[in-house]
Amino acid sequence: MHGEYKVPGGKLVVVDLEVEDGALRHVRVAGDFFLEPDEAFDALSHALEGAPADTDAAGLAARIDAALPQGTVLYGLTSEGVGVAVRRALAHATDWTDYDWQLIHEAPQSPALLMALDEVLTEEVAAGRRPPTLRVWEWESPAVVIGSFQSLRNEVDPAGTERHGVQVVRRISGGGAMFCEPGNAITYSLSVPDSLVQGLSFADSYAYLDDWVLEALGDMGIKAWYQPLNDIATDAGKVAGAAQKRVVGGHGAVLHHVTMSYDIDAEKMVEVLRIGREKLSDKGTRSAKKRVDPLRRQTGLPREAVIERMLDSFRTRYGLSAGKVTDGEMARARELARTKFSSPEWTARVP
Repeated sequence: MHGEYKVPGGKLVVVDLEVEDGALRHVRVAGDFFLEPDEAFDALSHALEGAPADTDAAGLAARIDAALPQGTVLYGLTSEGVGVAVRRALAHATDWTDYDWQLIHEAPQSPALLMALDEVLTEEVAAGRRPPTLRVWEWESPAVVIGSFQSLRNEVDPAGTERHGVQVVRRISGGGAMFCEPGNAITYSLSVPDSLVQGLSFADSYAYLDDWVLEALGDMGIKAWYQPLNDIATDAGKVAGAAQKRVVGGHGAVLHHVTMSYDIDAEKMVEVLRIGREKLSDKGTRSAKKRVDPLRRQTGLPREAVIERMLDSFRTRYGLSAGKVTDGEMARARELARTKFSSPEWTARVP
């Protein structure tokens, strides 16, 4: 069995092993990490030899920690990361490079249709009818997007949304509210087979699916990191938030979507989002700009250039070919946009 795991912000760890009589055998840990002293390298593999095959990642990490020589220094590697690689080997997890990734980046669409496409495309990946897909959104109009389990009245100020012409939609994933305007947000979705995140905990899957964009930002000179559970941050402040939805049926799939702040109208944000006021207390606009620091200021690049550099980074690492939403997928998405994502019953499912 073979498992790979790139430690968030670190290096790749690879584990090859067999299972005999319910225990790990012939374990070999490798990777492009660094560690000292040299004898610690063999200790990584020896610590896992004979471990029960149902040991979780934390239990495997504890075995490694106990076996490493005193004073061992791990760089780009964690004992927990080795444990995750083992769990991925046992789960027969796949890797990013095992797939032919498809890019969808189309003309601006309505907020309701953008929500519906997430559901349809991820269901198609689960069914095996669509390859893993990276979709970049283009917003036709401003919107507040609330999480699947959020209270509408607690999150949104209806007077503010009406005054600014902002539509309120509810997505299928959990998490918090987002304020998105055309030209100010960079939003993308990953619709991936469940096998890509096999062996990862729910929290670890966020870091794993966000790692490519951290590297893309790094290519643009921005030091960014994953901030549990679902944020991407820099020294200047938060730049993005992620959410996920697991789709059952077929082979299973995961929807992982992220909204990044390219620019921000902080005054408008606190007028349409109630939670924005609560989080910012009485500090007003200046605190909003501090809490969410736009990529425009950090990169100095046009929004289109930021997106293109992100896509180039993904393409270089994993491959990415141009694709499109099929006629059948679009028909289903338009119907869902009309009957579900534009309906008061769905939007106010939690009043």
